Amino acid sequence: MKRFTLFFGIWLTLITFLLTTSCVSTKKIVYFQDSDQVFLQAQQILQQYEMRLKPADQVLIKVTCSEPELLTIFAQDIVMGTAGTTSYANLTTGASLTNAYGYTVTNDGYVVLPAVGRVNVVGCTTEEAAKRIEKSIIEANLIKDPEVTVRLLNARVAVLGAVSRPQVVSLTSDRNTILDVLSQCGDIGDTGLRQKVTLYREVNGERKKYSVDLTTSEVFQNPAYYVQQNDMIYVEPNKSQSVKSSAFYTFLGAGASIISVISSIVSIVILVTR
Repeated sequence: MKRFTLFFGIWLTLITFLLTTSCVSTKKIVYFQDSDQVFLQAQQILQQYEMRLKPADQVLIKVTCSEPELLTIFAQDIVMGTAGTTSYANLTTGASLTNAYGYTVTNDGYVVLPAVGRVNVVGCTTEEAAKRIEKSIIEANLIKDPEVTVRLLNARVAVLGAVSRPQVVSLTSDRNTILDVLSQCGDIGDTGLRQKVTLYREVNGERKKYSVDLTTSEVFQNPAYYVQQNDMIYVEPNKSQSVKSSAFYTFLGAGASIISVISSIVSIVILVTR
Protein backbone atom coordinates (compact mmCIF):
# COMPACT_ATOMS: atom_id res chain seq x y z
CA MET A 1 0.00 0.00 0.00
CA LYS A 2 2.82 2.37 0.92
CA ARG A 3 4.60 1.65 -2.35
CA PHE A 4 1.41 2.17 -4.29
CA THR A 5 0.77 5.50 -2.61
CA LEU A 6 4.33 6.64 -3.30
CA PHE A 7 4.11 5.55 -6.91
CA PHE A 8 0.74 7.26 -7.29
CA GLY A 9 2.11 10.52 -5.90
CA ILE A 10 5.14 10.46 -8.19
CA TRP A 11 2.96 9.67 -11.17
CA LEU A 12 0.58 12.56 -10.49
CA THR A 13 3.47 14.95 -9.96
CA LEU A 14 4.96 13.95 -13.30
CA ILE A 15 1.62 14.35 -15.10
CA THR A 16 1.09 17.76 -13.55
CA PHE A 17 4.55 18.88 -14.60
CA LEU A 18 3.91 17.80 -18.18
CA LEU A 19 0.55 19.55 -18.25
CA THR A 20 1.73 22.84 -16.79
CA THR A 21 4.94 23.21 -18.79
CA SER A 22 5.56 23.33 -22.51
CA CYS A 23 8.66 22.73 -24.54
CA VAL A 24 8.86 24.38 -27.94
CA SER A 25 11.46 23.17 -30.38
CA THR A 26 13.87 25.84 -31.58
CA LYS A 27 13.08 24.69 -35.11
CA LYS A 28 9.69 26.35 -34.71
CA ILE A 29 10.89 29.74 -33.51
CA VAL A 30 14.30 30.46 -35.07
CA TYR A 31 14.25 32.57 -38.23
CA PHE A 32 16.18 31.70 -41.44
CA GLN A 33 17.54 28.39 -40.14
CA ASP A 34 19.25 27.39 -43.38
CA SER A 35 20.81 30.79 -44.01
CA ASP A 36 24.37 29.60 -43.31
CA GLN A 37 24.26 27.34 -46.33
CA VAL A 38 22.16 29.57 -48.56
CA PHE A 39 24.34 32.65 -48.01
CA LEU A 40 27.72 31.06 -48.57
CA GLN A 41 27.67 33.39 -51.55
CA ALA A 42 25.88 36.72 -51.81
CA GLN A 43 22.35 36.38 -53.16
CA GLN A 44 21.14 38.68 -55.91
CA ILE A 45 18.03 40.67 -55.02
CA LEU A 46 15.51 39.78 -57.70
CA GLN A 47 12.34 41.07 -56.09
CA GLN A 48 10.50 43.99 -57.64
CA TYR A 49 9.79 45.90 -54.47
CA GLU A 50 8.44 49.18 -55.76
CA MET A 51 4.82 49.73 -54.81
CA ARG A 52 2.58 50.38 -57.78
CA LEU A 53 -0.51 52.53 -57.77
CA LYS A 54 -3.90 50.83 -57.54
CA PRO A 55 -7.51 52.02 -57.83
CA ALA A 56 -8.69 53.97 -54.75
CA ASP A 57 -5.13 54.88 -53.75
CA GLN A 58 -4.69 58.42 -52.49
CA VAL A 59 -1.67 60.23 -53.85
CA LEU A 60 -0.02 63.60 -53.29
CA ILE A 61 1.00 65.46 -56.42
CA LYS A 62 3.42 68.38 -56.28
CA VAL A 63 4.02 70.51 -59.37
CA THR A 64 6.85 73.07 -59.69
CA CYS A 65 8.33 75.02 -62.56
CA SER A 66 10.51 78.03 -63.39
CA GLU A 67 7.46 80.33 -63.58
CA PRO A 68 5.48 79.89 -60.31
CA GLU A 69 2.59 82.06 -61.55
CA LEU A 70 1.68 79.27 -63.96
CA LEU A 71 0.88 77.01 -61.02
CA THR A 72 -2.23 78.95 -60.01
CA ILE A 73 -4.42 76.65 -62.08
CA PHE A 74 -3.55 73.76 -59.78
CA ALA A 75 -4.31 75.83 -56.67
CA GLN A 76 -7.98 75.85 -57.72
CA ASP A 77 -8.32 72.11 -57.41
CA ILE A 78 -10.54 70.21 -55.03
CA VAL A 79 -8.64 67.86 -52.71
CA MET A 80 -10.39 64.53 -52.21
CA GLY A 81 -13.81 66.12 -51.83
CA THR A 82 -12.70 68.99 -49.55
CA ALA A 83 -11.16 72.41 -49.98
CA GLY A 84 -7.60 72.35 -51.36
CA THR A 85 -4.47 72.94 -49.35
CA THR A 86 -0.96 74.02 -50.26
CA SER A 87 0.97 71.92 -47.77
CA TYR A 88 1.07 68.23 -46.86
CA ALA A 89 3.30 66.24 -44.57
CA ASN A 90 5.06 63.62 -46.64
CA LEU A 91 4.46 60.31 -44.90
CA THR A 92 7.45 58.74 -46.60
CA THR A 93 10.19 61.24 -45.85
CA GLY A 94 8.59 63.45 -43.22
CA ALA A 95 9.13 66.53 -45.39
CA SER A 96 6.51 69.13 -46.19
CA LEU A 97 5.23 69.21 -49.75
CA THR A 98 4.22 72.75 -50.60
CA ASN A 99 1.95 73.27 -53.57
CA ALA A 100 0.96 69.61 -53.24
CA TYR A 101 -2.57 68.35 -53.69
CA GLY A 102 -4.26 65.06 -52.92
CA TYR A 103 -6.01 62.95 -55.50
CA THR A 104 -7.76 59.61 -55.47
CA VAL A 105 -7.02 57.11 -58.22
CA THR A 106 -10.31 56.28 -59.91
CA ASN A 107 -11.61 52.75 -60.24
CA ASP A 108 -10.47 52.67 -63.86
CA GLY A 109 -6.97 53.84 -62.89
CA TYR A 110 -6.85 57.61 -63.53
CA VAL A 111 -6.15 60.80 -61.62
CA VAL A 112 -8.09 63.85 -62.83
CA LEU A 113 -6.02 67.03 -62.87
CA PRO A 114 -7.36 70.56 -63.46
CA ALA A 115 -6.86 71.78 -67.04
CA VAL A 116 -4.97 68.57 -67.77
CA GLY A 117 -7.70 66.00 -67.50
CA ARG A 118 -7.40 62.29 -66.89
CA VAL A 119 -3.97 60.73 -66.55
CA ASN A 120 -3.67 56.95 -66.34
CA VAL A 121 -1.42 56.02 -63.41
CA VAL A 122 -2.63 52.58 -62.32
CA GLY A 123 0.19 50.05 -62.28
CA CYS A 124 2.81 52.81 -62.20
CA THR A 125 5.39 53.47 -59.54
CA THR A 126 5.26 56.98 -58.10
CA GLU A 127 8.19 57.99 -60.33
CA GLU A 128 6.50 56.59 -63.44
CA ALA A 129 3.27 58.37 -62.52
CA ALA A 130 5.18 61.65 -62.11
CA LYS A 131 6.67 61.28 -65.60
CA ARG A 132 3.24 60.65 -67.12
CA ILE A 133 1.79 63.72 -65.41
CA GLU A 134 4.71 65.87 -66.59
CA LYS A 135 4.14 64.70 -70.14
CA SER A 136 0.40 65.44 -69.92
CA ILE A 137 1.04 68.96 -68.60
CA ILE A 138 3.44 69.69 -71.47
CA GLU A 139 1.03 68.26 -74.05
CA ALA A 140 -1.72 70.49 -72.65
CA ASN A 141 0.55 73.54 -73.26
CA LEU A 142 0.24 74.62 -69.64
CA ILE A 143 3.88 74.54 -68.50
CA LYS A 144 6.98 73.94 -70.60
CA ASP A 145 9.25 72.66 -67.83
CA PRO A 146 7.09 71.02 -65.13
CA GLU A 147 8.66 68.98 -62.37
CA VAL A 148 6.21 66.63 -60.69
CA THR A 149 6.56 64.70 -57.47
CA VAL A 150 4.10 61.95 -56.57
CA ARG A 151 3.81 60.33 -53.16
CA LEU A 152 1.50 57.56 -52.01
CA LEU A 153 -0.56 58.80 -49.07
CA ASN A 154 -2.49 55.80 -47.76
CA ALA A 155 0.14 53.02 -47.88
CA ARG A 156 -0.63 50.69 -44.99
CA VAL A 157 -0.76 47.02 -44.04
CA ALA A 158 -3.11 45.32 -41.57
CA VAL A 159 -1.54 42.72 -39.25
CA LEU A 160 -3.72 40.24 -37.38
CA GLY A 161 -3.28 37.05 -35.40
CA ALA A 162 -0.58 35.93 -32.98
CA VAL A 163 1.59 39.06 -32.90
CA SER A 164 2.37 41.14 -29.84
CA ARG A 165 0.45 44.18 -31.08
CA PRO A 166 -2.05 43.57 -33.92
CA GLN A 167 -2.51 46.85 -35.77
CA VAL A 168 -2.60 48.71 -39.06
CA VAL A 169 0.98 49.67 -39.98
CA SER A 170 1.72 52.74 -42.09
CA LEU A 171 4.49 52.04 -44.60
CA THR A 172 7.47 54.37 -44.34
CA SER A 173 8.92 53.90 -47.83
CA ASP A 174 8.42 52.07 -51.10
CA ARG A 175 10.70 49.27 -49.88
CA ASN A 176 9.09 47.64 -46.85
CA THR A 177 9.46 43.96 -46.06
CA ILE A 178 7.16 41.66 -44.15
CA LEU A 179 9.84 41.61 -41.44
CA ASP A 180 9.68 45.40 -41.15
CA VAL A 181 5.94 45.24 -40.64
CA LEU A 182 6.04 42.40 -38.10
CA SER A 183 8.78 44.22 -36.18
CA GLN A 184 6.51 47.24 -35.79
CA CYS A 185 3.92 44.89 -34.29
CA GLY A 186 6.37 43.66 -31.67
CA ASP A 187 7.26 40.50 -33.61
CA ILE A 188 5.34 37.21 -33.58
CA GLY A 189 4.28 36.20 -30.07
CA ASP A 190 5.21 33.01 -28.26
CA THR A 191 1.96 31.42 -29.42
CA GLY A 192 2.48 32.31 -33.09
CA LEU A 193 3.52 29.88 -35.81
CA ARG A 194 6.39 31.37 -37.78
CA GLN A 195 5.96 28.66 -40.40
CA LYS A 196 2.34 29.66 -41.03
CA VAL A 197 2.22 33.34 -41.88
CA THR A 198 -0.29 34.25 -44.58
CA LEU A 199 -0.35 37.41 -46.68
CA TYR A 200 -3.44 38.43 -48.65
CA ARG A 201 -3.00 40.84 -51.55
CA GLU A 202 -5.20 42.47 -54.18
CA VAL A 203 -3.70 42.11 -57.66
CA ASN A 204 -5.52 43.33 -60.80
CA GLY A 205 -8.94 43.05 -59.20
CA GLU A 206 -8.22 39.65 -57.65
CA ARG A 207 -7.30 38.68 -54.11
CA LYS A 208 -4.31 36.36 -53.83
CA LYS A 209 -2.98 34.37 -50.90
CA TYR A 210 0.72 33.84 -50.18
CA SER A 211 2.07 31.42 -47.59
CA VAL A 212 5.24 32.54 -45.81
CA ASP A 213 7.59 30.40 -43.70
CA LEU A 214 9.88 32.66 -41.70
CA THR A 215 11.98 29.79 -40.39
CA THR A 216 13.66 29.28 -43.78
CA SER A 217 15.67 31.66 -45.91
CA GLU A 218 13.30 30.95 -48.81
CA VAL A 219 11.26 33.85 -47.45
CA PHE A 220 13.65 36.24 -49.22
CA GLN A 221 12.50 34.90 -52.60
CA ASN A 222 8.82 34.84 -51.66
CA PRO A 223 6.61 37.28 -53.65
CA ALA A 224 5.21 38.39 -50.29
CA TYR A 225 8.59 39.37 -48.85
CA TYR A 226 8.16 42.98 -49.99
CA VAL A 227 4.77 44.20 -48.86
CA GLN A 228 2.43 46.45 -50.81
CA GLN A 229 -0.26 48.90 -49.82
CA ASN A 230 -3.50 47.29 -48.56
CA ASP A 231 -1.85 43.93 -47.86
CA MET A 232 -3.21 41.95 -44.91
CA ILE A 233 -0.95 39.68 -42.85
CA TYR A 234 -2.29 36.93 -40.60
CA VAL A 235 -0.12 34.93 -38.19
CA GLU A 236 -1.68 31.60 -37.23
CA PRO A 237 -1.60 30.79 -33.48
CA ASN A 238 -0.26 27.56 -32.07
CA LYS A 239 -3.26 25.30 -31.46
CA SER A 240 -1.65 23.58 -28.50
CA GLN A 241 -1.21 26.96 -26.83
CA SER A 242 -4.87 27.74 -27.47
CA VAL A 243 -5.88 24.47 -25.83
CA LYS A 244 -3.55 25.08 -22.94
CA SER A 245 -5.13 28.48 -22.26
CA SER A 246 -8.68 27.09 -22.33
CA ALA A 247 -10.84 26.98 -19.20
CA PHE A 248 -10.96 23.18 -19.24
CA TYR A 249 -7.19 22.90 -19.35
CA THR A 250 -6.85 25.44 -16.53
CA PHE A 251 -9.32 23.50 -14.38
CA LEU A 252 -7.60 20.20 -15.19
CA GLY A 253 -4.18 21.58 -14.37
CA ALA A 254 -5.35 23.11 -11.10
CA GLY A 255 -7.13 19.91 -10.05
CA ALA A 256 -4.11 17.79 -10.89
CA SER A 257 -1.87 20.13 -8.93
CA ILE A 258 -4.05 19.93 -5.82
CA ILE A 259 -4.25 16.14 -6.01
CA SER A 260 -0.53 15.92 -6.59
CA VAL A 261 0.24 18.05 -3.52
CA ILE A 262 -2.10 16.01 -1.34
CA SER A 263 -0.67 12.74 -2.62
CA SER A 264 2.89 13.97 -2.04
CA ILE A 265 2.07 14.96 1.55
CA VAL A 266 0.46 11.58 2.20
CA SER A 267 3.46 9.79 0.73
CA ILE A 268 5.88 11.79 2.92
CA VAL A 269 3.82 11.09 6.03
CA ILE A 270 3.77 7.39 5.26
CA LEU A 271 7.51 7.29 4.68
CA VAL A 272 8.22 9.16 7.94
CA THR A 273 5.98 6.86 10.02
CA ARG A 274 7.40 3.64 8.62
